[in-house]
Amino acid sequence: MLFRQLFDPESSTYTYLIADLNTKEAILVDPVREQVERDLKLLQELGLTLRFCLETHIHADHITGTDKLRAATGCLGIVPENAQAACADRHIKDEETLQLGTMTIKAIATPGHTDSHNAYLVNGDRVLTGDALFIRGCGRTDFQSGDAGTLYDSVTQYFFTLPEDTLVYPGHDYRGHTVSTIGEEKRWNPRFVGRSRQEFIEFMGNLNLPNPKKMMEAVPANEMCGHLADVA
Repeated sequence: MLFRQLFDPESSTYTYLIADLNTKEAILVDPVREQVERDLKLLQELGLTLRFCLETHIHADHITGTDKLRAATGCLGIVPENAQAACADRHIKDEETLQLGTMTIKAIATPGHTDSHNAYLVNGDRVLTGDALFIRGCGRTDFQSGDAGTLYDSVTQYFFTLPEDTLVYPGHDYRGHTVSTIGEEKRWNPRFVGRSRQEFIEFMGNLNLPNPKKMMEAVPANEMCGHLADVA
């Protein structure tokens, strides 16, 4: 399996390129519109065929590259079940799997950051946590029908029940971290360690963060898979 973590500095977003080296079929998770040319160049250099663009959720801080990648490669755009994206070729349900050669990517519903959010367990040993769980942090819950109690449940009842050596690859990082483990986050993530569910809800309710700079542009664009012509 080929596994690459790619970074967009403007939004601090990680995109993940995953491919089966025998079939040369690939998936991009959470592609960023401004990085499409980078991604296409890498696919070409590695001799890979892009089959799917897979989203963890409808993003508010960047516009997805799915529309441009779909036009360039003929890949399918996939979003979580119940995500408001009629443009998607497919909605993937909780515990549904994508199979590419020897790779298995399992969707796990992990709502809370938004009301429709998936994590993806890759070959059973690494988890793409999207904006639900960060390295020593977590995604915010104050817009897009987010809910702090639901996020607490997703993290403690799903992520923290995985084997401790499971690798954690988040959707963002703002401090230069690239990878963690479930064991590390259970011990050292300050958002969750020593906090009850109610204490977490109160903490998240008092963050008072500004809205993402691109939110008014990004959310409607991502509901159209990044097709800007359809954004009012």
